Amino acid sequence: TRKESSAASDVYKRQIMGTKSGEFTSIMRYSAQPVVNITIMLLIIIGGVGFLVWEDVCKHKWRIRRYRTQSKVVLIVTAGLIVLPAIYFFFFEFDDLPTGERILASLFQSVTPRTAGFNTVNLTAISETGLYLMIILMLIGGSPGSTAGGMKTTPIAVLFSSAFSVFRKKDNAELMKRRIDDETVKSASAIFIMYITLFLLGGMAISAIENLPVTSCLYETASAVGTVGLTLGITPTLGIASKLILILSMFFGRVGGLTLIYACLLYTSPSPRDGLL
Repeated sequence: TRKESSAASDVYKRQIMGTKSGEFTSIMRYSAQPVVNITIMLLIIIGGVGFLVWEDVCKHKWRIRRYRTQSKVVLIVTAGLIVLPAIYFFFFEFDDLPTGERILASLFQSVTPRTAGFNTVNLTAISETGLYLMIILMLIGGSPGSTAGGMKTTPIAVLFSSAFSVFRKKDNAELMKRRIDDETVKSASAIFIMYITLFLLGGMAISAIENLPVTSCLYETASAVGTVGLTLGITPTLGIASKLILILSMFFGRVGGLTLIYACLLYTSPSPRDGLL
């Protein structure tokens, strides 16, 4: 029938959009449907891990030891960023949902902030702690060579590895038993500082201009910088100045950290030897 055809077309369009970032859309009416939820989550993950990872997967199959260091790091960090937030959401959010739907909602809300911008629950009902967790996920984003925005998973892994090396009083950071070049650590630090600066300045500026709660403004700015597309609903009410801030945040976030830094400094950096970033 025409109604069934329209519904099928709607689901198909949302599946296609699942591989892209920055779609302002909600699929709350599908929150209890496992097929829709799982399909879109898989598309988000597939689009977010990067083409180099999929090259390793297709070439080496289950022989993970033959994967590039970057691919191993991406897969481990991606798994952690899905499982850990999902555990939080399950135990501390969505307690009014049936168990099955609660599991789907927890997994979906841990996957979607890092690239897609879909939501299956009312975001304004999430606690402030949950919103800040989503902000962190939006800022991290996907992985290098993917369709996602954000700082990317590998710079975050490099920074954590560098911090651990300091704690253990080692001269060099290591990932997967491989030494990380100092230039890679510097690049990761530059990316982190740039994104955090854009995020904080943008959010505080919008809060000051619009006289809105800073948490809501930081959420919208993180969504813009990470080119995610999630919103708490305040963006349509913002003035021209605040919308320009979000537009610039989206542009800088989409161009990418290193590209923007090198362009501003009129300097072209050699590729890191590790190939992590």
